[in-house]
Amino acid sequence: MDYETKVFPHTGGYGRYNRVVVVFSWFPNFAVMLNLFSDVFYTVIPDSYHCKPDPRLLPSAFLPSNFSRQGYLNLTIPWLNGSGLSHCELFKYPPNASDFSEKLSRQRVSCTVGWEYGHVAGLHSNFVTEWDLVCSDFWKIPLQHICFMTGWILGYVLLGTLCDWLGRRRCFLLSISLSSLLGVAVCLSNSVVVFLLLRLSQGAMLAGVFLSSYIARLELCDPPHRLMVAMISGFFAIFAELLLPGLAVLCRDWPVVQAAATVPLLLLLSYWCCASVFPESPRWLLATAQIHQVKRSLQEFSSRNGVCLRDEIYPGETLLSEIDSAYGEDCRPAYSSVLELRRTRVIWKNCLILSFTLFIGTGIQYCFTRNLHGYSSNFYFVYFLRVITGALACIFICLSVDHFGRRGMLLLSAIITGLSSLLLLALTQYLHGGLVLVLSVVGLLFSQALAMLSAFFACEVMPTVVRGGCLGLVLAAGCVGMAASSLMELQNNSGYFLHHVVFASFAVLSVLCIMLLPESKRKPLPDSLKDGESQRRPSLFLSRPDRDNLPLLCARPPSSDYNPDNYSRLVSATRRMLTKDNLPYRIAVPTRSPLLSHSETQGQENEVIA
Repeated sequence: MDYETKVFPHTGGYGRYNRVVVVFSWFPNFAVMLNLFSDVFYTVIPDSYHCKPDPRLLPSAFLPSNFSRQGYLNLTIPWLNGSGLSHCELFKYPPNASDFSEKLSRQRVSCTVGWEYGHVAGLHSNFVTEWDLVCSDFWKIPLQHICFMTGWILGYVLLGTLCDWLGRRRCFLLSISLSSLLGVAVCLSNSVVVFLLLRLSQGAMLAGVFLSSYIARLELCDPPHRLMVAMISGFFAIFAELLLPGLAVLCRDWPVVQAAATVPLLLLLSYWCCASVFPESPRWLLATAQIHQVKRSLQEFSSRNGVCLRDEIYPGETLLSEIDSAYGEDCRPAYSSVLELRRTRVIWKNCLILSFTLFIGTGIQYCFTRNLHGYSSNFYFVYFLRVITGALACIFICLSVDHFGRRGMLLLSAIITGLSSLLLLALTQYLHGGLVLVLSVVGLLFSQALAMLSAFFACEVMPTVVRGGCLGLVLAAGCVGMAASSLMELQNNSGYFLHHVVFASFAVLSVLCIMLLPESKRKPLPDSLKDGESQRRPSLFLSRPDRDNLPLLCARPPSSDYNPDNYSRLVSATRRMLTKDNLPYRIAVPTRSPLLSHSETQGQENEVIA
């Protein structure tokens, strides 16, 4: 049964109640992104740091009171040309030395009593300074980000499938509950290992919150409003990014920042009590043939939207009786999983292409942000420039995608991203610094647009019965691209050039793949696997308006007054009316005895004659 044309309009369409639910679905996006981007502040390395001077490495005749603070540091810490004091080494003097000039032979040793840190991007302490993750322990910083992204990947894959089995609301409530508890536990971490494991687990639950709210939001909209609703949720994410630096300055310590970021998740637990602000998706209920639940859900949506399900023959039976006649009384729920994609061609192809484009859109951003770091080492310059380009990407999608289509704008974003990357790869050493900055900003803008549009496109073209699992696979591919940057840092950026070459090549290759996608602009969401398989790729170029497309012989079907929809509606309503006890009429029952049989009547007539 077609939900978009036969069910959705009868419940009020994108009415008042749908708009209220959509508004409440934007708040989880803010809470999730606040926890996601706080990881940037947790792992930022201080601007300057050096070893703490160790008096045990100094000779016994050395008196620190005879030297200034800077002179004391110059005598105890090696000076590196162009970078200041050494980050990881100290001077060790002979025990009986009395001459502290540079001619004295001094041994260099690793730090023995810890480090002293400078400014940490608004925080007094973070994950790095808490456990001294510098020098030989530097590899634990990118490892933390890899663990966090691994949690998101697992959450997208597992909870996406769970979203198709349990429903959008149940998956959301489960994820929001566990992510809140894990967020509180992260504040109490007492070691690196505990912090890594808790962040991995919280990342998995945050992925479930984002995925379930994203799908539920789009399934409550009609085609003209889907894009704007999705992009407004993107602006909520940008607002969370803009709020984080001020939050870091106010809180000063990373456990306090983590606690502040967990507060919105705890507030979202109120959705347990208020089922009306985040109801189950009626589209998913109908696609999985949960007839009893979908009837109750449709009645709730229609009543809250101010629409009464009525029929001119029998009150309240039009839509519900059609559902009964389409599915039958003994229909059982049927659930699907992403494993059924093995028997599909179009759905699997769309899922693979959009996973590829999202992987490129997130992974190639590291190439552009690294050029920004080369232009300015200021943390806030790169951070706010990335946030501004994200906002411009949202605005670009809002203004262009509904006019030129999803596929066309995805293709344009991939082309500009690939060109910017190739130009930077080939001409960076020959270009002026300002031109390198412009190309990096343009590439960053369109790579973010590529990532946002890939996720939105995937949610539109995937069928309802497997939308959670398929979208989870696509978003998991995006997290793999985000983790690729940390893999480069884990190798001390030794493979950066190869990383840039690979992603630039992938961006060019994605241009050919995108042309194989269907167009979903102003089209209904597919519900079944059959609907997903029926999506076809439109022609690349529009046909000329003056071209004659009429056939030589046009056979017009004979007109008929017979309408199968009206006939089936009449039959279903009549059948239900006759099977009910409370009929609108009552058959009169005779008070006298029933009529005599034919043989008894003849006997009475013979007696009268006699």
